[in-house]
Amino acid sequence: MDTTTSGNPIFEGWYADPEGAVLNNEYWVYPTYSDDFEKQVFLDAFSSKDLITWQKHEHILDTTIITWCRQALWAPSVIEKESKFYLFFGANDIQRPGRDSYDPNNDINHFGGIGVAVSDSPAGPFKDYLGKPLVSDFYNNAQPIDQFVFKDVDGTFYLFYGGWSHCNLGKLNSDFTGFIPWENGALFKEITPDGYVEGPFMFLRKGIYYFMWSEGNWTDDSYRVVYAIADKAIGPYKRIGTVLESDENIATGAGHHSVINIPNTDAWIMVYHRRPIPNEDRDHRVTCMDKMEFNSDGTIKPVQMTFTGMHKTPIEGY
Repeated sequence: MDTTTSGNPIFEGWYADPEGAVLNNEYWVYPTYSDDFEKQVFLDAFSSKDLITWQKHEHILDTTIITWCRQALWAPSVIEKESKFYLFFGANDIQRPGRDSYDPNNDINHFGGIGVAVSDSPAGPFKDYLGKPLVSDFYNNAQPIDQFVFKDVDGTFYLFYGGWSHCNLGKLNSDFTGFIPWENGALFKEITPDGYVEGPFMFLRKGIYYFMWSEGNWTDDSYRVVYAIADKAIGPYKRIGTVLESDENIATGAGHHSVINIPNTDAWIMVYHRRPIPNEDRDHRVTCMDKMEFNSDGTIKPVQMTFTGMHKTPIEGY
């Protein structure tokens, strides 16, 4: 058995909010560049054939490509559709009057939201798909950030998103230019579970839909990943509990995660960010991977953070 491991973090640099995926028979991770808001003007991506060696793809998206984005380029989510790769992202950390963080003299965060970029390759080059945000308003009091696209077994593409402790669900139309209204005519259905803060994610395993999110404060060790289960993507969701949290012997602030299923197996990986100990800066977050396992009843075993990371695992048939 090959004992080579990735180590944690899996690559160098301050990166958070990682979305992991398998695209074109390779592992990919798309994170947020973790720094001051005004320095978050680009996205890098990372690819690997075996979970060990990661290739950095610099500036796959930046403010020269998305010209309406000025800062706070956050939490990419990628989905493949008809041989195109769509990258959903949050931009500008938009605010609104009545919030303590709203600054009437700062025009940058008065416009923005969730945008879409498109490419023929997971590595880019990406281009602005709409020329404007896909979601720029505050529906159900949810800040339009932390977007995640989920493809259901019937081919429906759902957009989960939301900050400020509110989570919305929408059904994307066929060309990703807008949304199919729900039965009541609303574009978005609020699905906020108790304790929700941000970072929604969903995956399907053996007929069970796992709806996951982050709770606590992203700047401290209260940050953690919690999940619920359902028999449909749209719920209702039964809260189960915490699956990833701080470990004073490893790292703190573990959260804003995603999940990878190794193709043709029942092996699963949690991709997440955490804060090294000692933590010397608010934005010192790193991207890590650890295995995620299940109990016989389908519930998830608590994920144990490690410094080891993942063993060498080429994708079968690569």
